[in-house]
Amino acid sequence: MAETESENDEKVWKKFLRKHWGIVIVFIIGAIVVVAGALYVFLWFVNDAQTAGLVPTTLGLWATNHLVWFLIYLILWEILLVGIPVIIAVVLGYFLWWKRLPREEREDYRHRHLFGKRSRRSDGGNAFSFLIFIGFIIKIYVDGNWNKPFELWTFNYLASSLVWVIIWILIIFGIPMTIGGCLWLHHEMKKES
Repeated sequence: MAETESENDEKVWKKFLRKHWGIVIVFIIGAIVVVAGALYVFLWFVNDAQTAGLVPTTLGLWATNHLVWFLIYLILWEILLVGIPVIIAVVLGYFLWWKRLPREEREDYRHRHLFGKRSRRSDGGNAFSFLIFIGFIIKIYVDGNWNKPFELWTFNYLASSLVWVIIWILIIFGIPMTIGGCLWLHHEMKKES
């Protein structure tokens, strides 16, 4: 029986995982380190921006000027401390690992769409934003700030609350998804053997 192209494309990732499981683990660890680093730079800059006088500590004193300059400086610090090292790591990974693979193997991965086909999806899917909003409301209620005016909140409270909500959402959904993904991957890999 001849394999269809989609079945052939589905098997390429299994072949890739069997041959290169170590680099997949390195990539996953690298992604976790990048996300943690980006969150750390964000929290560091929130504190530093207030200490340096770039932004007021209470939200009631903020103006558009503060928001724009805060975002510009935050983006620049994220690029400098997270983005540039990621670009360097990707370039090094490309030249030290990907280019050392046999040409036939690389062409096979490209031809069989190891990294997926281009998506035509245009909607953003706002489920994650909605979960952050619901989690943020729950955190405000639990902290006892439900009836407190926004102008009395500190910028540190707002930023750290958002980060903690994101962390808890990743823990609550990420751990079961990781366990399920590993079990499914283990099942799929054994099915081939």
